[in-house]
This record gives sequence, structure tokens and C-alpha cells, in this order.
Amino acid sequence: MTVLTREIVLASSSSYRKALMARLGIDCEIIAPDIDETALPGEGPVATATRLALTKARKIALQKTAALIIGSDQVALLDNTLLGKPGTHEAAVLQLRAMSGKTTVFHTAICLYDAASEEMQCANVPTTVRMRELSDDVIERYLLQDQPYDCAGSAKIEALGIALVEKVESDDPTALIGLPLITLVTMLQRVGVVVP
Repeated sequence: MTVLTREIVLASSSSYRKALMARLGIDCEIIAPDIDETALPGEGPVATATRLALTKARKIALQKTAALIIGSDQVALLDNTLLGKPGTHEAAVLQLRAMSGKTTVFHTAICLYDAASEEMQCANVPTTVRMRELSDDVIERYLLQDQPYDCAGSAKIEALGIALVEKVESDDPTALIGLPLITLVTMLQRVGVVVP
């Protein structure tokens, strides 16, 4: 297979997605898209995540008109309630209390947008997470150590947050961290980018 030499851009401000891209060894630029990530009225979690992932990619395409642009977004759903990034300690406590002993589905959308041809590939990769029963003491100790205030669902699965989890089910284990690498590699291969 011929290696396609194309500029690749990750449309993200997430340090987690940046770290995941580094695992692939792909030389890519990272540009924060700075978009409104509010869900639209009546919009479901899959539609929200997919729209935001594509919006991020298209926004960066305005400046990178020949690049392959990767956009990704995640929306968590617990009992028909969307969970966003808590932002504060107090909000994280409330999220973890609500998730205690329950199952949350994290919908991680990924879009690979070819700015030159305007062709796109998008996919949703769901991850089901069942939390252990969490006491207030456990929640407090965890939050003080991991401080996951920029993570939907208030837990870093790649760090101490794994101790809060009873079970994880997904076809793509990196999806829960924010960028489904198995899916991304498949998309890149379709456009001629060889990994590794």
C-alpha cells in the first residue's frame, strides 16, 4: 500500500485526545476548534456527539483547506439525562452520586473530514460503564486525588477512576477516554494513511 502524505489535524483542546493521538505515532497538528458544545433542544446523545465532532472538524477546515481533520466528542447518558463535564468539585460529587450503582452509556463520536474533497466518515462508538456503589467518603477521596472536573461523568478511567468502575463494555477501549483509536485507524486506512 502506498502511504498517502497528507496533513492531519486533530480538532481538539483535550489533553486526553492529544495523548491518544500520540500513541499512534502520527505526526499531526492540534488546533482547538472553540465551538459551542451545547446540545440542541430535543437532540439525542448520539446526534449531539456526532454533530459536535463534525462541527469541530469543519471549523478547522476553514483554515486547513487541504488537511484530513479529526473531530471527536463525547456525550454521557444516565437514566435519560445527559452528563457533561462537571467543571467543579460540587458538580462532580453530584454526578458520581447519581451514577453510583448504575449504568451510564458514553457515546463517543468521531469524524474524519477531508477538507479538500469535503468527504467525511463519522461513527459513534458507545461504551457502557457500570459504577460500583459509591459512598460519599469514596467519592470525596477520589475527587481530591484525580480531580476529573474536565471529564464527562467525573471519572478518569485511565487513572484512579478505574477503581470506581464495576464493568466496562466497548468495542473500542480508547473511546471512553475520548478518541476511539480502533475506529480512527480504520477511517485513516480508507483514505490511504498507513498506521503504523
